[in-house]
Amino acid sequence: MDLAGKLVVAMPAMGDPRFERSVILICAHSDEGAMGLIVNKPVPDLSFADLLTQLNIPRGRTGRDIRVHFGGPVERGRGFVLHSEDYTGGPSTTRVRGGFNMTATLDVLEALARGRGPERALLALGYAGWGPGQLEAEIGRNDWLTSDSAADLIFGAEDKGKWTDALRRMGIDPISLSPSAGHA
Repeated sequence: MDLAGKLVVAMPAMGDPRFERSVILICAHSDEGAMGLIVNKPVPDLSFADLLTQLNIPRGRTGRDIRVHFGGPVERGRGFVLHSEDYTGGPSTTRVRGGFNMTATLDVLEALARGRGPERALLALGYAGWGPGQLEAEIGRNDWLTSDSAADLIFGAEDKGKWTDALRRMGIDPISLSPSAGHA
């Protein structure tokens, strides 16, 4: 099972509050584990402009604003810009299946601050990580549902509605989901 470029959507019974109602884009998945970014949990009280100031990156008159998200509990001080394929920072940009790129260097932040860079982007602080077989085991326990990714969901939807929207795109009414897992 290769989940790179797919979404994992938390089930209502998710016991870990960091992942409750999370929608995560899996950016890398192999026998060694998985890495993903939570795309629906904005960081309270931190704007992109504030972050640029902290990093001493000047903002141009045409500078863009992007949302800053809690990307996951691993390396929370590290930033990852998930963005459309129209921008590449050379070797520092990783292709993510499904039509996305991810860049973890300052060049993309500088480009966005000048009004350039990718057409669509969000910044994630930290990431979600799983060891070998861990994500597969969690899916087997009904902790997560999996689905295809969609740029309009990841970049366009309001963060509050992304979990519900992701479920509805799978044909699932969130009200019909039981908070307790089981197997038939």
